[in-house]
Amino acid sequence: MTQYKEFIDLLKTIVDEAGILLDEPMKNHTSFKIGGCADIVVLPENSEQLAKLIKLSNQQKVKYLIMGNGSNLLVTDKGIRGMVIKTYNCLNKIKVDGNYIESESGVLLSKLANMALQNGLTGLEFASGIPGTVGGAVVMNAGAYGGEMKDVVIETKYIDEKGNINIITGEQHGFGYRTSIFQRTNKIIVNSKFKLKYGDKNKIKEEMDDLNKRRRDKQPLEMPSAGSIFRRPEGYYAGKLIQDSGLAGYSIGGAQVSPKHCGFIVNTGNATAQDVLQLIKHIQETVKSKFGVELQTEVKVVGEK
Repeated sequence: MTQYKEFIDLLKTIVDEAGILLDEPMKNHTSFKIGGCADIVVLPENSEQLAKLIKLSNQQKVKYLIMGNGSNLLVTDKGIRGMVIKTYNCLNKIKVDGNYIESESGVLLSKLANMALQNGLTGLEFASGIPGTVGGAVVMNAGAYGGEMKDVVIETKYIDEKGNINIITGEQHGFGYRTSIFQRTNKIIVNSKFKLKYGDKNKIKEEMDDLNKRRRDKQPLEMPSAGSIFRRPEGYYAGKLIQDSGLAGYSIGGAQVSPKHCGFIVNTGNATAQDVLQLIKHIQETVKSKFGVELQTEVKVVGEK
């Protein structure tokens, strides 16, 4: 860590020392429970600290990665050089104003959906079982069971590459299937505003309970994973293509195609990132040879190759 000594001293002027983790195993910060060490992991307490961290990184030419709760990340076995800024549990304020909700990026989607329920607001039921944070969900336009973030997000505040705060609205988000403008830039989401509709609390709860039961019944939620590994190919379902290729339960090292839902790769206990990457490649090659369909990954692979 000698190369970061001056940088770490400067970090301590922004963030409490307890929020600066050195040589930190990233398996402790991802739902896959996989990943080598990051040089530095920083836990800011608010958006002001976040903006200062970005400015400092640029000034000191230290690379940084923004993450939420790590539910869609595969960190390589060699880990991450530079700094990881984790917003989960830091940017976690929610404000309700009529049928509008404003949420900071580190809030879990399940918490946001429950806040909508408590206030009799409908439109976020689809998000109640998605394991990510608001920021990550907006970045990838997360969706499930017919709903997507683009249906409800009307405004987003973000920090640009220079550490300045800006706001975009509506179509400026560039939402598409599992994508947004934030995937193509280094903009960092601070918070987003959602426009919902008034509804019946009992009906909202019934739908959320039904969707969550369907998830528990069909998905391997009891195993470490990063959710759906592949994007849905047009006209097909990735999980069915993988199952029809005879790959249910297929393993490489500690990584396994979930027998419960073939769209998931699970960590059976000792999987490495290399195991997962090799299994992804095998699945892609097998499905391509059998069905002529090229599967594209949805999981985000980060870290030193």
